[in-house]
Amino acid sequence: MKRAIGNIRQLFTAIVIMVAQLAMMADARAQEPPPRPISVHVDPGQGLIFGAFFLGTSGGTVTINPDGSRVIMGSIVGANLGYPFSPAIFEVLANQGTLIQVMRGPDAILTGSNGGTMTMRIGTLSTGDQFITTAQPPTRNLVRVGGILTVGSPSANPVGAYSGTFQLTFIQE
Repeated sequence: MKRAIGNIRQLFTAIVIMVAQLAMMADARAQEPPPRPISVHVDPGQGLIFGAFFLGTSGGTVTINPDGSRVIMGSIVGANLGYPFSPAIFEVLANQGTLIQVMRGPDAILTGSNGGTMTMRIGTLSTGDQFITTAQPPTRNLVRVGGILTVGSPSANPVGAYSGTFQLTFIQE
């Protein structure tokens, strides 16, 4: 009888230990995926576009915000001639929870098709200069980038199409 009680006690102890081990396993968490290098894709159809406008006597600025709105200052008049205006859109592919910092490059010089140049400064970003990715791959995180175009007088900036490039650096931290 004592031997039977001893066996039951050992069995009970073994069950308690197994339950405790299972409880510890339930609290265990998997390791997050290893960092993957980020990749940035430029939507070729979604560059930074300032639209059409008419110059006054002294020029001014045209600002495109990340939300797609346009603000015109100075002696410039916005024109609705069927030319759109929009922020640039970059698509960032990274593990969810990746910390990314965006560094702006220097001001860009836009060259006109009929001569003249304008200066474009990179404006605000929809994500801010530093953000944590929220999309789970293969979904991409969108970063909308605005800009500020400085326009001179009509003699310095003749009518025409102006184009150029700007630089952003995306840093995975």
